[in-house]
Amino acid sequence: MLLALCAATPSLKAQSKTPQLGTNTIKEVIAAMTLEEKVQLLVGTGRAPKPKPPGEGISNGWVPEPPMIGYTETKVPGAAGNTAEIARLGIPSLVMADGPAGVRVSPTRKDDANTYYATAFPVGTLLASTWDTELVEAVGRAFGNEVKEYGVDILLAPGVNIHRNPLNGRNFEYYSEDPLVAGKIAGAIINGIQSNGVGTSIKHFVANNQESNRNYVSSTVSERTLREIYLKPFQIAIADANPWTVMSSYNRVNGVYTAQRKDLLTTVLRDEWKFKGFVMTDWGGGYDWIAEMNAGNDLIMPGRPDQIATLISAVKHDSLSMKVLDQNVEHMLNIIVKSPSFKKYKYSNKPDLKAHAEIARKAATEGMVLLKNNSEALPLPKKVKSIAAFGSGTYNTIPGGTGSGEVNKAYTVNVYDGLVKAGYTVDQNIKNAYTGANNDKPILTDALIANASVSNDIAVVTIARNSGEGHDRNVANNYTLTADEKLEFKKIADAFHTKGKKVIAVLNIGGVIDMNDWQDNADAILLAWQPGQEAGLAIADVLSGRVNPSGKLATTFPAKYEDVPSAKNFPGTPAEKPAQVLYEEGIYVGYRYYDSFKVKPMYEFGYGLSYTSFDVSNLKLSSATFKDKVTVTVTVKNTGKVAGKEVVQIYVRAPTQTIDKPEQELKAFGKTKLLQPGETQVLTFTLTQADLASYHTDSSEWIADAGSYTVKAATSSRNIKQTATFMVAKSIVVEKDHKVLQPDIKLSEIRP
Repeated sequence: MLLALCAATPSLKAQSKTPQLGTNTIKEVIAAMTLEEKVQLLVGTGRAPKPKPPGEGISNGWVPEPPMIGYTETKVPGAAGNTAEIARLGIPSLVMADGPAGVRVSPTRKDDANTYYATAFPVGTLLASTWDTELVEAVGRAFGNEVKEYGVDILLAPGVNIHRNPLNGRNFEYYSEDPLVAGKIAGAIINGIQSNGVGTSIKHFVANNQESNRNYVSSTVSERTLREIYLKPFQIAIADANPWTVMSSYNRVNGVYTAQRKDLLTTVLRDEWKFKGFVMTDWGGGYDWIAEMNAGNDLIMPGRPDQIATLISAVKHDSLSMKVLDQNVEHMLNIIVKSPSFKKYKYSNKPDLKAHAEIARKAATEGMVLLKNNSEALPLPKKVKSIAAFGSGTYNTIPGGTGSGEVNKAYTVNVYDGLVKAGYTVDQNIKNAYTGANNDKPILTDALIANASVSNDIAVVTIARNSGEGHDRNVANNYTLTADEKLEFKKIADAFHTKGKKVIAVLNIGGVIDMNDWQDNADAILLAWQPGQEAGLAIADVLSGRVNPSGKLATTFPAKYEDVPSAKNFPGTPAEKPAQVLYEEGIYVGYRYYDSFKVKPMYEFGYGLSYTSFDVSNLKLSSATFKDKVTVTVTVKNTGKVAGKEVVQIYVRAPTQTIDKPEQELKAFGKTKLLQPGETQVLTFTLTQADLASYHTDSSEWIADAGSYTVKAATSSRNIKQTATFMVAKSIVVEKDHKVLQPDIKLSEIRP
């Protein structure tokens, strides 16, 4: 008996030890947690107060006014927020940081002489305009390295909300009007970032397509529209890349806050899509914390003491079950064990910013779109030596938008410096007009412009626009050029054209702008977007011909704002502070609308010029009858005189006997390698059952209808190179889903 007791003693001692995350199972750790510890883990540790003007008090360190941009001094100064540490159980605090164009941390810190800059990468809209998932994944790898080396566990990005309307102030963060492009580009950057062993938070889930009253507005959307347009990029990216977390959005969908919708966060996200990570609120999102927990929103950010108290009381008074709490804690711990903080990674605070700057520069050149190039005005001819560089954007070039998407970078190379470093002489008198004492309102006299047209070989005019979190853009003076800008542009064009010299426009913008009343005065237009910290160098690379532009529009430029399908109901009613916005255009967003209704855009989706020319031919299908899939091949040949890349877009027109459908929808895309003159490349695409299916709300089914399907190989939505057809003999029910997210009113959607 004594021997037996002695033999049992080590086992008894082991059982008496406190379970530790990573040593014990997650379920054992959860069983050892107190109620208070569970709730603490599900509520962030709070938002550090920023300095406030005199007379404005701060209650308990919480600043409640929207928009709320995260800020903390804990662990990593300047990060957005933290989760709670539970040291007793070996559970570390996670660090979360903004943002979509570069990791957002404080560059200077108390009692620290070092600086901690991060790379400002090109904005999301530019990355999508590359149509190059391999390149975007490479950007992600560099991006993720900075996340890791600055001690951050989860990056609060990417944003994949759809470009529903060009006035959305945060469109620069997002990718496209098309869910396939948005989903594939998001998947690529997530894969790149997470290859470093850090996490991402794909956001804002879902239908957060405006900034106007974003914390309260209800997006009223049909279920079909949600599933085919607004949920789809999240679904694609989650399937392709498995982000660690999802961030629910501020807004309501069909009357209910997204953070409080179980049908969204559990039924769709977990049951249908099999998402395995955890869900967090946006900073201050949602208003019923018990409902959030019950819905499957695992983490409340940035967190406040009253939220902890409310949840503890809810469990004690049976309005929140311990089962729900345990499930949410399990979702959190499943991710925490993967994190650098849990693995005690010794971050360096010294990422290779020089190497990452080169990646940012390359990506910027690949996403710039050549919109116009009359008489081969670009690339700049060898004879061009001196340039008159006009426009405030030349000297104050915008790398990215404002808000949580802003990056604390070491520098931004402006267009002027980029041109100088490329070997051009830039007119100093023009420079002085923009950078001298009157730089807030430069004085460009007729004499100054006339003299510049005599003494310089060419004019470059940089048009700049910025926007960001918390506010949408105005049509007047932001979407459109001001009267002064148009007049100034015309004066410059008249002076240089009179001398037989060309005028180049560079668009340093985060979102679509109006092109009327001025673009005819430009010989060439380069859409540079907001290209990150290497902006000027990348722009000079393309203008000079060092890089052949290969970007294509991932969002339509309409002929006029009134043509935008959502123009009549954006940002909702009442206009001053919208409580509701009706998505009456339904699935007809972007090119789906313009192509179906034969509305001619200024520059169509997928459009972009090159310094060379391409032939797209030999479109072949693996079968004329569809079974499980069909393979599409197409041959691309560089028929011009310089090396370049081409993007092939595969659109499909589906039969419409049972349900309205757009004229065509993008179903696949691919970018060639750098093709030398005369070189060819065969691109291969696969169309599956899911690619052919539309969502039938009445039966909650994705159905590929029987009939004839037309496959279109194109270089834009309006430039179809070849077509081929195949038959689906019998309708295919691809997937059966739940009936969810129903609108509280009937929408009269636009129909062709």
